This record gives sequence, structure tokens and C-alpha cells, in this order.
Amino acid sequence: MSEKRKQVLNVAEQLFYDYGFHGVGLKQIVKEANVATMTLYNHFSSKNTLVEETIKHREERYWAYICSTSEAYSNEPFVRIAQLHGAFLKEVSPQGCMFLRAIEVYQDTDRNIVDIAQNHKSKVLQYFEELAIRNNIKDYKNFAYEFLLIIEGATSMTQITDPTQATEHAVTMTKALQSHFQT
Repeated sequence: MSEKRKQVLNVAEQLFYDYGFHGVGLKQIVKEANVATMTLYNHFSSKNTLVEETIKHREERYWAYICSTSEAYSNEPFVRIAQLHGAFLKEVSPQGCMFLRAIEVYQDTDRNIVDIAQNHKSKVLQYFEELAIRNNIKDYKNFAYEFLLIIEGATSMTQITDPTQATEHAVTMTKALQSHFQT
């Protein structure tokens, strides 16, 4: 990925997150990314294409957080994921979920954007199922679904409380969930 493209994606991601997808124009992104308008259009044919790529970029960042060390904690990988998700919330996403926002905003206007965001959520659930299988959780589908609800709940709670408190509760609930499914 070229440095200019990366620069535009980083700026667009932050602006879309802070001000909403419709609250930011391409001129503001060009200005804050310090690139020429043609540079933006050389990489992204339209604002919706930029939104699509920005959401994909956000997904890459999320996976980098979650997969960075969760596998190394094989005795409690779900607790570690809850902690890593909390770190992502605190450092990157303290105002809620960009993927759910994209689904809400583009539900009736851009199926590609909605599909990208929904596919992210599906991949997360699938990852949790695969990890539950590797950790010998017999009812892995229900476990993964309930764990995803814990993670999504922590994300939502950051808008009411702070990420640290939401993460502490998510970790406590994850331990209880594991205990329930291991009996």
C-alpha cells in the first residue's frame, strides 16, 4: 500500500469515526491528509469507495489488536481477547462501533458498505467458533455467540461508561461464561 493511500485511509477513518460518514466531505479529508485531490481520486473513485476501503482498513486494525497475542494465551484466550478488545476500545474506538454505524447509515443506500461491515461481524463470530473448537468447548456455537454478545455489549457500554470499566465487566462475564460451558 502506498504511503499516500495509507495516509488518506488513516485520516478518513478518524474523521468518519469522529464526525460520521455524512459529516465529512472529501475536501476535508484531502486537506487533513495533506494530499492533492487527484491523489485521493487516483486511489478511490468515489466517497463510497473510500468508505468501503476505510471500513476494510478498520477491520485490519481490529484483527491486529485481537490476534496480536490472543493465541499465545491458550489457557484463557477468550479472557485475553476481551482484554485486547478493551484496549482497542480505549485506544481506537471509545465512542462505539464503526461497523455498526456503517450498517445503520448505509442500510438503504449502499449494499457494498453494509456487506463489508456485516461480513466483519460474521468473521469475528467464526473466529470465536474456531477458537472455541480448538479449546475443546463442546457447544462451541452457542459459546461463541454468547462471547460475541459480551464483546458487543462492552463496545456499546463505552458510550455510557468508560472503556476500562466496560472491559473489566467483559472479562468478568467471559470468565463466568467459560465456567458455565466447562461444566
